[in-house]
Amino acid sequence: MENWDEIRTAFQVARLGTVSGAAEVLGVHHATVIRHIDALEKRLGTRLFQRHARGYTPTEAGRDLLGVAQATEEQFSQLASRIKGQGETVTGELVVTSIAGLAGLLTPVLASFQAAHPGLVVRFLTDMRLFRLDYGEAHVAIRAGAIPEEPDNVVQPLIRLRTGLYAARSYVAAHGLPKGPEDFAGHHFIGADSAMSRAPFHRWLRDTVPLEQIAFRATEPAALEAAVRSGAGIGFISHYLAVDDPDLVEVMAPRDDWAPPLWLVTHVDLHRTVKVQSFLAHLKAAVAGWAAV
Repeated sequence: MENWDEIRTAFQVARLGTVSGAAEVLGVHHATVIRHIDALEKRLGTRLFQRHARGYTPTEAGRDLLGVAQATEEQFSQLASRIKGQGETVTGELVVTSIAGLAGLLTPVLASFQAAHPGLVVRFLTDMRLFRLDYGEAHVAIRAGAIPEEPDNVVQPLIRLRTGLYAARSYVAAHGLPKGPEDFAGHHFIGADSAMSRAPFHRWLRDTVPLEQIAFRATEPAALEAAVRSGAGIGFISHYLAVDDPDLVEVMAPRDDWAPPLWLVTHVDLHRTVKVQSFLAHLKAAVAGWAAV
């Protein structure tokens, strides 16, 4: 049907038996109720009600319509209850998106949260693109760099991710260990393939060494880390991944200007739901224990 309002009006008339009763429930003028009934009967080509002094009585066609309309209204009510319930419990899906390279930190947090809420399905998404919270693509986004400024988002600082410059022991054995930028000549480096990389340490590298010395380039943080560990050159690795690794040698310690801030981003429509607030509290408690990050 093209006009659900007319069917809803007919349902209330059939349920209550009077135009005035339907008008009161629907919050409209009684003339609107009569207009809806007349239009619906004209469209269907049949009488839906018998008019009499006491009110309106459904005809056989009207009773058929009443059954369909009642079932539809009940389904809408059940749907509304389910949607409301999802906002009040930690069930259904929790979609978290982050920049690539945080799986080692975030996966244990997500796993422990899911274990505490067995009715929850966790989806952890990483991609080069920004997921649209206003389109419902994620409940929580973890972003790096400049503070996100999209309207209707709630943004909170999470942590600064410290990053240092490292080389594999195999690389140091073959090429030596530079003492600093003044010794970088002749060394191979590992960096982002794109000059548009937003990571401050990748921008620093391109400003510090000739482009031809960045001999191994990739788009995935995991590939860049693997290249460093394989001895392909000197590159950046998150401090928490490298600090206790005996196969890695620190070339330059983490610097403040290399440490991008991480932001927790949620959409205002979902920010106050029990599910999102429960996860944010769980994540912040975990972050408090990331002393080595």
